[in-house]
Amino acid sequence: MVDTSNSIKHVASPLARQTLQDGSLTRPVAGGRPRRLLPWLQVVKIGGRSIMDRGAEAILPIVEELRKLLPEHRLLILTGAGIRARHVYSVGLDLGLPVGSLAPLAASEAGQNGHILASLLAPEGVSYVEHPTIANQLAIHLSATRAVVGSAFPPYHHHEFPGSRIPSHRADTGAFLLADALGAAGLTIVEDVDGVCTADPHGPEAAQAQLIRETSVAELCKVGGTLPFDRALLDVMATARHIERVQIVNGLVPGRLTAALRGEHVGTIVRTGASAV
Repeated sequence: MVDTSNSIKHVASPLARQTLQDGSLTRPVAGGRPRRLLPWLQVVKIGGRSIMDRGAEAILPIVEELRKLLPEHRLLILTGAGIRARHVYSVGLDLGLPVGSLAPLAASEAGQNGHILASLLAPEGVSYVEHPTIANQLAIHLSATRAVVGSAFPPYHHHEFPGSRIPSHRADTGAFLLADALGAAGLTIVEDVDGVCTADPHGPEAAQAQLIRETSVAELCKVGGTLPFDRALLDVMATARHIERVQIVNGLVPGRLTAALRGEHVGTIVRTGASAV
């Protein structure tokens, strides 16, 4: 008897007879590390309130430093939101808007900051790109120019997790998610403090604040108080697949960003949950 079955219609897959809801069943297949898409990319997140809100005295030196770094690195420069987003939060909360409506409103300011930065770097061929372009066409843009600028806010928007009244996934979290998903070489967060300190360097106990030069996600999760980045960042760093460490540097000190991108320890290094193996 001739076998008339069409084997082409059958795709062999270890997931075919498994439920995708059971981690113990999918782990042998899905537990491997994903391929790094852009292993030569350096991601730099520029703080909105800490850097962009300070105006020319803070922005122009950072722009000049980035301009000089272009021959050495290919960069994805991401910007956060600042004080205008906080005003939006205040008005939105007064109106009773849900967290999913507040998120895209705040993200729009991060995009505005990105447009400002990209305009200043335009003579070097740098431009601002939206999230879909970063997701689908970043490689071709970086083959034509040394850097692009985008918003650091994750595009959750109306799908933001309703765990609090203020969106918990903001610019620091979004920058890390992008860097890790792309398999970038590293992420540097540029703020107005030297790094993570034992007390808020801008608070009433500033005189007692001491810099923590190196720490880990596990250690930071045990302590309360103010951090120079969104606390939600700790959750995503704990499950990182590629980015093994993040460095927080003071962008108001000339040369700190340059040194960090060259591999020097000039701020606070936070070790993530990713391993080198």
